[in-house]
This record gives sequence, structure tokens and C-alpha cells, in this order.
Amino acid sequence: MTKEENDARLARLKAIVAAMPDKPGSYQYYDEKGTIIYVGKAKNLKARVSSYFHAEVDRFKTKVLVSKIHNISYTVVNTEEDALLLENQLIKQYNPRYNVLLKDGKTYPSICVTNEYLPRIFKTRTINKKWGQYFGPYSHIGSMNAVLDLIKDLYRPRTCRQPLSKEGIEEGRYKVCLDYHIHRCGGPCANKQTWDDYQHNIAQAREILKGNTRQLLREMRDEMGRLAEELRFEEAEEIKKKYVALDGFVSRSEVVSHTINDVDVFTITNDETVAFINYLHVKNGSINQSFTFEYKKRLAESEQELLQLGIVEMRERFKSTAKEIVVAVDPGMELAGVTFTVPQRGDKKTLLDLSEMNGRQYKFDRLKQAEKLNPEQKQVRLMKELQDKLGLPKKPYQIECFDNSNISGTDAVAACVVFKSMKPSKQDYKRYNIKTVVGPDDYASMKEVVHRRYSRLVEEEQPLPDLIVADGGRGQMEVIREVIQDELHLDIPIAGLAKNDRHRTNELLYGFPPRSVQLKTDSELFHVLTRLQDEVHRFAITFHREKRSKHALHSELDEIKGIGPKAKDALLASLKSVKRIKDADIEALTAIVGPAKAKILHDYFRKDLE
Repeated sequence: MTKEENDARLARLKAIVAAMPDKPGSYQYYDEKGTIIYVGKAKNLKARVSSYFHAEVDRFKTKVLVSKIHNISYTVVNTEEDALLLENQLIKQYNPRYNVLLKDGKTYPSICVTNEYLPRIFKTRTINKKWGQYFGPYSHIGSMNAVLDLIKDLYRPRTCRQPLSKEGIEEGRYKVCLDYHIHRCGGPCANKQTWDDYQHNIAQAREILKGNTRQLLREMRDEMGRLAEELRFEEAEEIKKKYVALDGFVSRSEVVSHTINDVDVFTITNDETVAFINYLHVKNGSINQSFTFEYKKRLAESEQELLQLGIVEMRERFKSTAKEIVVAVDPGMELAGVTFTVPQRGDKKTLLDLSEMNGRQYKFDRLKQAEKLNPEQKQVRLMKELQDKLGLPKKPYQIECFDNSNISGTDAVAACVVFKSMKPSKQDYKRYNIKTVVGPDDYASMKEVVHRRYSRLVEEEQPLPDLIVADGGRGQMEVIREVIQDELHLDIPIAGLAKNDRHRTNELLYGFPPRSVQLKTDSELFHVLTRLQDEVHRFAITFHREKRSKHALHSELDEIKGIGPKAKDALLASLKSVKRIKDADIEALTAIVGPAKAKILHDYFRKDLE
């Protein structure tokens, strides 16, 4: 599209906007093919739509959307609530490209109570309202199965799929099946159970599925009393068994307060690309529905916009008629006959906290699931987390850590380990013999090794790390800073891992002067950093031990004149250690290296004993 064509397009769209009314409604954006690419709602159509075409719009995604608009239409409604409902309907109907994408829960099962002459109750993933009444969907399969098991135990609904009819039952066309004989069905198909009694059971099962368990318990208690007064004790005993089973089930459910009845609870958990909206419904003090919806963001939508969409979507889906909605923040919307409550304490605040916990757990579970399918996603997340914690200019793909090892200054060595994408890159590990430092001076040793490492990388034009981690506190960090910034004039971020008085790492330091960075010690990021620290300790100590071992062998055998490398190797291969060589008699030594070298060894070690 040329500049002239684009200017003409914008002028035409602005003319449409100028003619829009100052009333609530829904607006639709179309691309050049006439496809709806975005649906929105507004209290004031003209003000809302014109905001997209202001020169100061700075959101990149919004600019992309505006560049695709070729036509605008709108629908005026009476209230903001009507605008919300219309927006929700159009989004589901057209699934516009730039609207929030709802990851639908259609694959979650529901419980169906059929509308047959003798209704059946079963779980299903197929929704066809012609078949009967549906309850759910259930995001937690265990909870759904527990409800089904309770209904089967209490009311024994039929499980057969025969198309039973009133006429067929009266004519005796059907016979009872195995379920009747094992007491899993009352046999209504063969008049073993009356139609009225069966329908009464199904009605009570519906009340359980609706969450009206407290009311049902009261009715059962009243019925038990009535039967007892009429001296119908056996029937009262049967009701009592059901009462005890139902009361036990209710006591295991989440009970907040018996004073809270018919309340919806909504919370939102959010990140850059996805929002998770949790919905709880409370009936008679018990939570009878919990569900989390996942929304994929398209235009960096605000929490308020997403929460509005989620409230409308979930109340419609679950057919909620609750007159009170509990939220953490005011969603900035109005619904006829509905009160929004933002609790600060008490039972409703407890409900809100529970909803937030469910949303966070769902987000965590989704993240873990995605990371199992794509392990690199976890590494990117940890790099991004460390970048945000330290305020780094870019993700720390390559991290390097140093450590020294010596005993009273002897056999002094240092090691550098490299982590790439939060994993050890062992082919890049480096080991250093300390050359310029005499005695046990860790700071001077660190200064030498860091200078050698990064002056060589600069000289060879090799990539520099994104972060250096000092295995120590402020002192080690300052030594590294002097080399990196003052001597080599490099710009590499430096962090430190400090230990407490029990010699356990408990603090991440960053900046100059160093400040403590808040990091939970049980977090994944902390575990990666301590693994980096453990790895550099292991690598440095292993190198130090190897050097000490070689030094010990050198001082004992290589200093003996007349004993060359071949003789030394033969002796060690046969006797395994210097101590056993010392203790061997001359005949044993002669058998390995011959009489001349055996005499040299025998005389050397005997001289040491004198």
C-alpha cells in the first residue's frame, strides 16, 4: 500500500469514527477482505474508537491492528452490560484474530441427567441439550467422580441404555439385569421400583449436582422425623443411611461459611502473554464449582479488560444467577442486579485467597506441562527471571564463575566454570595454575586468573560472558570489578553468592556497592545458582588434588638419579604406590627394573631411613 493509499484509508476511517454516537455499544474492525479482525465494547463508542487513531498511540500491537483496519461497524445498545454481552457473543461467533483467545474447556467432562422417561446420570464430553440437563464442566476429574459415586450409592440410577417407555414397563417387556441383583439398581424397568420413587431420587441427585446439599440434608432430616413419628422405622433407617453418606461427603468439601450463599468469586493471574481467570461458585457455604480459564493475550489487554470478559463468559457458561460477585479489584463494569464486593478480611477474603491460589496453581501446572514438552522453555524462563531480578540489559545466556584452591599457599590453582542457557558447558571449563602469587592470598589469585581469562578472550576476539558470578561476598566482587572495569575497561555485570555464618549460601549480591537481591532459597533460580557454585568448587578442588598427587610422586621418584620415566611407570604399575616401593626388598625391585636400578632404589630409600 502506498503512502497516498494509506492516508486515504485513515481519512475514511476517521470520518466513520467522527459520525459515531456517544453511546454504549460494540464495535467491529474489518480487514481488506471484509473479515472481522477485532471486536470491542465501550461505554462511549466515539471516544473509545477514536483513541485507536491518535498519533500518540505507542503500543506496537495496537499500531499493527490499526494498520490492518479497512472498515468499521458498530452496534448501539442501552447499557454497558448489554455491550459486554454483545462483545462476548461476537467474539465467540467470529473468533477475531486480534481478540483475546479463550482456550476453551470443551474437552472437560460434564455430568448429564437425561430427560428420558427413566433418566440416566453419567459423565460425558459431548454437550447436546436435547438429551437432558448438564452440570459442569468439571476441571478436576476426581471431584466429578466423587459426586457420581455418591449419587450411585445413594440413589442407584439405572446404567442401561435401553429406550424404556411407560407402555413397555406396563406391558412387562423388560427384565431386570445384573445391576438389580447386586443392588446397584432398583429395577424400575420391571416395576421393582415405582416411577414416583425413581423420579424423587433423580430430583435429589439434581440438587446435589446444583450444590444444594444443605437444603437437601434439612429435607432428609425432616423426613426422618416424620417417618419415625409414623413408626415407619425401616424407611427412616434407609433415609438415615443416605443422610450420613451425604453429610460425610459435604464435610469433605471446602466449607467457608454457612452464611455465604450463592456467591461468585473471580481472580486473575497474569503474565506477559497469558492470563488465567479462576472462578469459584459458593452455594450454602460450600464451594461446588471451581474452574480456571486460560486467555491468550493479543493486544496487551489490561487486567480489567480481561476480568470483564471472563466474568461475562463464565457466568454465561455456568448459568450463574448469583447476585454478588467477589473480586480482588473493581472490574469497572456494571451488571443488572449484581453487587461487586472487594473484601479486606473475613470469610469472603478467605474465598478470594483460595481463588487466587487455584489460579496460581493452574498457571504453575500449565508451565510445568509446557516445560516437559519443551525443556528450553524452562531455561529461557530462568534466564528471564535472573535478568529481571538483577536488571541486566539482556538475558544471561553465558554465566561464568571462579574459585581458588590451595593448602597454605602450596599447589595454588583456580578454576572457571561456564554455564550456557542455565546448564553446565563442560567443554568451556578452564583450569589455571597460579603463577604470580606467593602464599595463601585468595584475592590476589582471583585477580590474576580473571585478568588472564578476559584479556585472552579480548585478544582472541572471543564472546564475553553476560554475567560473572563471584563465589564469595563483597571482597571477591570488588577484586573482579577492579580487573573488569578499571584495568580491562569491559562492561560485564558482576554478581556474588554470599554465605552465612554456617557457611551456607543464602544471599545473591549485585551492584556496586553490592546490594542484596531478594531470592527465595527454595526457588528454581536459587538452585541453579548454587549448582553453579557447587560445580566450580568441585572443579577447583579436583584440579588441586590432581596437582598435589603429581607433586608427591615427583618429589619421591623423579628426583632419584638413574631412575627414568619407564622405570618409574613399571614400578608404579607393579607396586601401585610409592610407599610399597619403599617397603619392597631388593629381590622384588630386581624382578621389576633389574639389579642396577634396584640397587639405586634400595640405597636411596635406606639412606632416608638412616
